[in-house]
Order: sequence, then structure tokens, then C-alpha cells
Amino acid sequence: MASSNNNPRVAIVGVGQVGAAAAYALILGRIAKELLLIDVNAELRDAQVQDLLDVAYNSNSGIGVRAATYQDVGQCDIVVITAGSKSSRGETPVQHMYNKISIIKSIVNEARPFRSDAIILIAANPVDLLTSITQELSGLPECQVLGTGTSLDSVRLRGLLAETTGVAISSISAYILGVHGDSQAVAWSHVTIGGIPIEEWCPQNTISHADVANECKRKSQVIVRAKGATPFGIGSIISSICYSILLDKRDVWSVSHYQSEYGCCFSLPVVLGRGGVIKSTDIHLDSGEEGDIAQAVQTLKALIERLKHD
Repeated sequence: MASSNNNPRVAIVGVGQVGAAAAYALILGRIAKELLLIDVNAELRDAQVQDLLDVAYNSNSGIGVRAATYQDVGQCDIVVITAGSKSSRGETPVQHMYNKISIIKSIVNEARPFRSDAIILIAANPVDLLTSITQELSGLPECQVLGTGTSLDSVRLRGLLAETTGVAISSISAYILGVHGDSQAVAWSHVTIGGIPIEEWCPQNTISHADVANECKRKSQVIVRAKGATPFGIGSIISSICYSILLDKRDVWSVSHYQSEYGCCFSLPVVLGRGGVIKSTDIHLDSGEEGDIAQAVQTLKALIERLKHD
């Protein structure tokens, strides 16, 4: 049975580091009425349910947490997919990618049919590729299939700029766009502090664009190298995106979503609400930013076409 708007349900498929951190953040934020956990490792899933129930009890959140089936998943308000696969010894990057694609396909096929108003949020890498595949398989409207994309990178960027300028993060508007990873691009032409372009705020070139962009990537690499993932950061992002959707907040997020011009998913700013992507923002980038994003997207598109032929 579908949940009502007053009793939203969020399913989390894959309850390892990232999935568990997302569930933890959702409970503390009192964002959903019920969390449904799914994992191929039933012992891990059941242990996470019991551990997270203690969090729900202690926080007096009134949120239910339970193990679920794929049939339950398709009837939730939001389906968060964090499931991935760790690299096996001797496995090549290409083999690893195909393994992840296989996992995503299996999850989507098992969970269909989805509720007509369900939102799918992909939080596994390569996020733009997996979001593009999910969008094609799910049977849902394009606006209802999202990926976390460059949302965490954008938050990290604002944090670095806040530390450098001594200004509160809430006063900084800045986004990282495009294909998540090494080719993602900072939209420097739209970075503002208190509504003032950053070049006017820092007229003496006190901020190196390249250094800040590289530091954003380096931070992620350091965390992943030590922990294998960025569970607290991305878990917090998942919770915030669910909050924007379920409460129809109409916040602007840089998330991976379908771009009809390219026929694949990547990150540009959008307005998020109960219907998923409510509105795409008409962001005008400078020629260099547009070129960097277009080149990365063409590479992604070519990979998707190759996968289809394979």
C-alpha cells in the first residue's frame, strides 16, 4: 500500500557505510515516517535495522525502521540506491564498472513497478552513468530519477570558500557542475558572496580557482582512500535532498538528472520539490565552463552508447 503524504516512506537499498549513514541522518532529521532497509546481506540488514531502531528510540523521532522486500521498495515515496560493489582482487576497473551496472539493473528490475509518483535517488558511483541507466530502466518520468551528482562537491566548495573569505556558508552561492569526478567543473562565473561576484569580493586575486577546485577533489580522494567512501558527507546530502523533496521545499540543488539535449544525466542546478525536478535553472556559463562540461558529457554519452551495444 502506498504511503500518504503525511506518512512518507523512504527505502534505502544497500545498507553499508553510505546507506547506514543516510538512514542515521534521516532519523535525526525526522524526515520520513518509516525507513525500509534492503540489502543482499540479510544479516547485515537486520543488524542495521536493530542499531538504527535504537537511534529512533533515543531521539524520540517516532520513525519506524524495518527490513523490506523489493516489492515494498517500489511503493515508497523515495527510493535511495546506495548499493555498489567493492573491487575484487584482480578485477579491472572495466569489470568493476560492469559489475556495478549489473547490480543497478537487478535492483531496478526487482523493484518495478514503482509508484507513479516515486522518486529514485542514486547515491553510488559512477553516479551519472548509473543515474542514466536507471532513468531508462525505471519507467518513471525523467524528472523523478536523480543522482546525488555534484551536490556534495558543491557543499564542500562553499565550505572552502567560507574558510578562505571568513564569510558564513549561507551567504555563499557556488556550484560544481557537469560529470561528477575528475572532469567536474566549478561554475566560477556564478559564484557570489552576499550577491556580489567573487571577483569583486576578492579583487586582488586572493583565491586561486585551480587550487580551490583541486582541493575539493583532493578532500574526497583522501577520505575514500582511507575509508572507502564518504559516508557522513553523502549521507547528510541524501537526507537533505529527501527533505527538499518530501516537504516540497523548492530548494536549488546541483543533482544529476536527465538532459534531453545530450540524452544522459549529469549535474546542473535544479529546483527540487515533491515531483522531483520541478524546474531546470537557465544557467548561462562562460565559454570555458561550457566547453569543459560539454567535453566530459560527450565522453559519458559515448560510454553509454558503447554499453548499449555491448
